[in-house]
Amino acid sequence: MAIVIGLTGSIATGKSTIAQLFIEAHIPVVDADQIAREIVEPGKKAYYDIITTFGDKILVADGTINRKQLAKLIFNNQESRAALNEIVHPIIFDELKMRKEQLVKKHHPIVVLDIPLLFESKLTHLVDCVVVAYTTPDNQLARLMARDQIDEQAARKRINAQLSIDQKKAWADYIIDNNGTKLATKKQFDLLLALLLP
Repeated sequence: MAIVIGLTGSIATGKSTIAQLFIEAHIPVVDADQIAREIVEPGKKAYYDIITTFGDKILVADGTINRKQLAKLIFNNQESRAALNEIVHPIIFDELKMRKEQLVKKHHPIVVLDIPLLFESKLTHLVDCVVVAYTTPDNQLARLMARDQIDEQAARKRINAQLSIDQKKAWADYIIDNNGTKLATKKQFDLLLALLLP
């Protein structure tokens, strides 16, 4: 029976690094962000619902949704964020569930659901255990500012749009501390696999 891991973290805490380690270990990863990108492509139901809700000002010249423009709208407005979530979350949930079930049927010993908003979206019932990618809030802030080339105020706004990383750490079954080097992260990852694999 497969162990289904929920991999989560907060913005700029290194979750993608850990997802990549699972992929390199030939463990299937279902990426909620990837699903979120796929379901808003032109022609999909969510695409039309988003344009109906937010108008065509969020489109670029080729007719695709300008994700940065949309992100700006929802980071600054709770009602807009709720409206977007209402459109995309049910579709993402159905897709996550379907892909998870397909992989479990293929008898993989571990299946990973990479879900940034695992706790916020109340999706922990989809997984057997939760792995949190953790960095200190100070490191998180510094990394986000450097990564996205934004000032402290903009970075704090993005961080505050999610549950705090310390809260997620408190709810985790396993924590991978991403404050150090990639090698230190890899050692923790290897220990985790040794614990979980029969």
